[in-house]
Amino acid sequence: MTATDRPAARLAGASRAAVALAVAAVLLSATVLLGLAVGSVHEPPHVVAEVVLRRLGIGGSDVTPLDDRIIWQLRLPRVLGAAATGAGLAVCGAVLQTLTGNDLADPYLLGISNGAAVGAVTVIVLGVGVSGTAVIGALPAAAFVGALLAVLVVLTLAGAHSRTLPASRTVLAGIAVGQLCGAYTSFVVLVLGDRNAARGVMEWTLGSVAGVRWNTAVFLVAVAVLGTVAMLAAARDLDAFAFGETAARSVGVHVERTRWALIAAAALVTACLVANTGVIGFVGLVVPHVVRLVCGPRHALLLPMSALVGASLLVGSDIVARSVLPDQEIPVGVVTAGLGAPFFAWLLWRQAAGRSAGSRP
Repeated sequence: MTATDRPAARLAGASRAAVALAVAAVLLSATVLLGLAVGSVHEPPHVVAEVVLRRLGIGGSDVTPLDDRIIWQLRLPRVLGAAATGAGLAVCGAVLQTLTGNDLADPYLLGISNGAAVGAVTVIVLGVGVSGTAVIGALPAAAFVGALLAVLVVLTLAGAHSRTLPASRTVLAGIAVGQLCGAYTSFVVLVLGDRNAARGVMEWTLGSVAGVRWNTAVFLVAVAVLGTVAMLAAARDLDAFAFGETAARSVGVHVERTRWALIAAAALVTACLVANTGVIGFVGLVVPHVVRLVCGPRHALLLPMSALVGASLLVGSDIVARSVLPDQEIPVGVVTAGLGAPFFAWLLWRQAAGRSAGSRP
């Protein structure tokens, strides 16, 4: 490529990125509108628009109190919470896959989900001095504390006797802490809990955004936006990490400091999300791979696209979760697993077929 061709190539690349982001934004907008309209009570699109416009103070005067409550008070915070959770998990998954060089990395790699489950089980089964409706408020706090403690133990083990944070040791420490937390939750549920407690724990571990209200939705959106912006600021460093630690050091990246900062940021974002919505699997694992197939590995595009696609996926999954069965809602984690597992199996088959074709003479 000549020097005169480079500006044209950059412009073409920027145009393709803008188109991809625009398409993803339109898809998310359509999914959000569908989420506001679909449910046990179906709301026509014009009623949804009227409620939103009325709340924004720019029209929509012909709105009944029931429509306002259903769309604005119940569905909109739920949809926003799902979008924020999906976006945050997808971005954290993309970052951790790059930092660890592990295609199977996801936001729960550091034992976060199992640590959060320890806190949740402690409240649900043991009560820790709370009862009745107080459990609802104590559950997110306990899950958050459990997730953070698990991350602290993982990072302490991985960085023991040195200030470095090797990717392989971090993964192994996460597996060990996760297994230990899993043993605790299994023991408490099976030995100390009853049938109702076991059901409550199972429902929490499968994830749900049904209980998200405005205060929680605003918090989740703030966490997802701030986390995405913080990680997007390190996009160039992450691009260097994609070629390995040696390549990253050769271009001036402070490998250990960057890894510590980004892993800590991803862990904090994930802990905040899990504490409020439970464990929702496959979003942080599958979405980054999908986006890489379409947009390539550059993190300046990969991260915002992952956020948009992850948000759309989880909002769409939540629509399915509350609509597929009459008079019954299934955990959203069941839907994401049902969608994500077959796709990931296809992705592995595709990669294996590509390697086999490339090895032929």
